[in-house]
Amino acid sequence: MNRVYPHLIQGGMGVGVSGWELAKAVSELGQLGTVSITGIWVVTARKLQLGDEGGHLRRALSHFPNQEAAKRILDRYYVPKGELRDNAFRNIPMLTYPLSRDLTELIAASCFAEVWLAKEGHSGLVAVNSLEKIQIGHLPSLYGCMLAGVDCILMGAGIPLQIYDVIDRLTEHEPATYRLSVDGASNDDVFEVHLNPAERLPLDQPVPINRPDFFPIVSTHVLAAMFNRRGVRKADGFIIEGHTAGGHNAPPRASKELSATGEPVYTEKDIADLSKMDSQYPFWLAGSRAHPSSLQQAIEAGAHGVQVGSIFALCQESNMRGELKQRVINAALSNDVSIYTNPHGSPSGFPFKEMQMEETLTDGEVYSNRQRICDIGGFRNMYRKPDGKIGFRCSAEPVNDFVKKGGTLEDAEGTRCLCNALCATVGVGQVRPGQDHYVEPSLVTVGDDLSFVADVTNGPIYTAKRAVEYLLSAL
Repeated sequence: MNRVYPHLIQGGMGVGVSGWELAKAVSELGQLGTVSITGIWVVTARKLQLGDEGGHLRRALSHFPNQEAAKRILDRYYVPKGELRDNAFRNIPMLTYPLSRDLTELIAASCFAEVWLAKEGHSGLVAVNSLEKIQIGHLPSLYGCMLAGVDCILMGAGIPLQIYDVIDRLTEHEPATYRLSVDGASNDDVFEVHLNPAERLPLDQPVPINRPDFFPIVSTHVLAAMFNRRGVRKADGFIIEGHTAGGHNAPPRASKELSATGEPVYTEKDIADLSKMDSQYPFWLAGSRAHPSSLQQAIEAGAHGVQVGSIFALCQESNMRGELKQRVINAALSNDVSIYTNPHGSPSGFPFKEMQMEETLTDGEVYSNRQRICDIGGFRNMYRKPDGKIGFRCSAEPVNDFVKKGGTLEDAEGTRCLCNALCATVGVGQVRPGQDHYVEPSLVTVGDDLSFVADVTNGPIYTAKRAVEYLLSAL
């Protein structure tokens, strides 16, 4: 690791909440700005269909080192503002096995564009954040980020032991492989995705890559130890994230019981013993750390600093819709916040933190009135079909379809379509013209502790600069 990292890491949140605008603002302030690349290809395609306000995506794509691919993407998705013929976004291909050329190009170019824009015009460090669970898109997404000069890769929602070696291969533009987790697969089954950059994403001219660092997001010191088993290094540092953080949480290690409110029960076994962290790896603490004293305490405990998310999700530069941000801020100021850790809400199988809000997917009436549909497919699980091939199923798809593929009614009950909901949260929700122009509802995820809101604002939305100054004030 040849980079000097700051005390603050801005969390990579949601589908597009942590966009390039937020990451750039934080990075320019000397901290580690982070772009969320989870499903970013969907956001990119839809923003192009909305006219690419400001021309930022087209500017970034003009620098993508495969201009034929960039042209195909613009020809397929870009619509000058005001000329969209109907209100529905054009569907993009879903993640499949093997990955299509069109989607490979769109994923790589979208990730490139976000990182390129986040790094444009300054020398600060920029990271990206992704979910290990969404495995099929890892290779083109990482390669696209690396072509744009990303400094650090963060990944959670799984145990990403393969990523370190993948980064090594892609740094040299060499073919890379990722083994897939497939339900029902036997020891004899081999399911892998491959990317040969020279064949699938040939470059117009050579692009040298400065190898990015890799920080897995783990919940305990036990998981961190897996990345240096028998002296084989698989990470450069760690984010140690507690279960009070927003988004996906690690499931409890010791208990499958639920509380009286139906939430996972966490115990001391789910708390990292920081004294057992390997001293050769820097680490940052995450989960309810958005206070100056938390940063000070983390450093005293041996951490390099903290990763914080919700305080940046609610700031001016994040891509969460302004109306939603203001509602969350107002609720926090009036102490009227209800956060629920939903053990079954995410098709990924991980607990997911939800803020209970009317007119969002946590509203029982809104949830009941939404017609189940799976047309993005980012959180679909892979399973082995009787013929030995890979199939895809999602507990948020139409229940009959899910059950026909081997799913259960119990797993389908209450599951949210996070793909559509989180796209709606950043203003690119799909419209269903056949349903009286029904617009997909949003879903807001934040951490358990929003007490910082009263310290950074008295009502209006605040800036990323205000958040950084507040968090660093104790130092």
